[in-house]
Amino acid sequence: MATRLLRISSALRTYSDKTSLIQTRKQWRSTAASLKQALINQPATRVSTLDSGLRVASEDSGSPTATVGLWIDAGSRCEDDKNNGVAHFMEHMAFKGTAKRSQTDLELEIENMGAHLNAYTSREQTVFYAKCLSQDVPKAIEILSDIIQNSKLGESEIERERGVILREMQEVETNLQEVVFDHLHATAYQGTPLGRTILGPTENIKSISRADLVSYVKHNYGPPRFVLAGAGGVQHSQLVELAEKHFGSMKGPQYDEIPPLLIPCRYTGSEIRVRDDTIPLAHVAIAVEGAGWADADNIPLMVANTLMGAWDRSQGGGMNNASNLARESAQNGLCHSYQSFNTCYKDTGLWGIYFVCDPMQCEDFTREVQQEWLRLCTSVTEKEVSRAKNILKTNMLLQLDGTTAICEDIGRQMLCYNRRIPLHELEARIDSVTAKNIHDVGMKYIYDHCPVVAAVGPVENLPDYVNIRSGMYWIRV
Repeated sequence: MATRLLRISSALRTYSDKTSLIQTRKQWRSTAASLKQALINQPATRVSTLDSGLRVASEDSGSPTATVGLWIDAGSRCEDDKNNGVAHFMEHMAFKGTAKRSQTDLELEIENMGAHLNAYTSREQTVFYAKCLSQDVPKAIEILSDIIQNSKLGESEIERERGVILREMQEVETNLQEVVFDHLHATAYQGTPLGRTILGPTENIKSISRADLVSYVKHNYGPPRFVLAGAGGVQHSQLVELAEKHFGSMKGPQYDEIPPLLIPCRYTGSEIRVRDDTIPLAHVAIAVEGAGWADADNIPLMVANTLMGAWDRSQGGGMNNASNLARESAQNGLCHSYQSFNTCYKDTGLWGIYFVCDPMQCEDFTREVQQEWLRLCTSVTEKEVSRAKNILKTNMLLQLDGTTAICEDIGRQMLCYNRRIPLHELEARIDSVTAKNIHDVGMKYIYDHCPVVAAVGPVENLPDYVNIRSGMYWIRV
């Protein structure tokens, strides 16, 4: 798998090297054709839908290992103020024993297979997956079905896990990047489900009961919200049979009354600052409302995000950095590090930048960021866009290295798009982006729009919100 991706990446770099003066038009056409052929010849992603509504999606690469998992269309966005944190709590409880397996039996069974069982919760999805040898796929799926449908949710296990989650919350609070992004969501989507944290508030974790967990599973887990994804040495027909066998009789979700399909989460331009001068560096995130997963503007916003790039002091480059912002940061020491981001949800998103800087550099770096944003809206060139597109394509291909990464890509895309976008189609959509498209999305999402700001640490030097807002447009004669 890694060899195949490196071959694609090599072809992509050759195709992208437009500074070479010795290549002929014929060679260009040949290299471009070889890249397209390599992308088209990737193993197909096969999709089937069972009568119960459960979708099965897989890519068979013939690998001796495989990753299979259950992607569930439910996360902290499905919670309310009273039970915020229950989705993540349920993720923890799934591994604490079932009706037929104790926690020790479960751990020994996974260990004896040489497999890895894991899970995570996001704002819109919950995922349980297993990495194993290809011949152990049936056993892995049986275990996944068992922990999803038959978790005991014992009172003693709940109390023990309550302490584990509270310790996890303390660890997260020491990661200032996580803290800043939680604050960013809280102020950007205040009063809506996306504004709540995934872990939930401490008082909720201390009070969540078995009844809360059972109610959450009843209302949010069920075949219509499930995607069984597989990658590596997996046979699609076998996955379909296993899905029918282990999930075919499962019912749900069950409701007392039919809920709305998706409650829109209102974006509010605003700010939150937590000033703490005992912290050595300022941690700041500034963003605007972006596009949802399926929005046509998402691809140009991804290219714009790549144009902003990322940088930290451990990198060299100086004058040779591709990104204007990285060059300025390296030359003038404006920050310790920064990274742009494009966080997407079903109907909205956050597009922006997170940076870490010395206390008295907040203002200078913020102004530099805003100048670069406005340049995206008005004067970014075709050459810069072409380079960003090639960087984006290379990064996306290299991220698909290994069965777990591919399985994650399949499961997420099935929930977001109800299909997996083929690599050659994704490449064509990225290639179609022009400088004018970047200008257009910049004007639509960035120029003269209200930003959202979250800052933690010694942030006295950060401009006040009115000044940041006034930096979102130019007044020129």
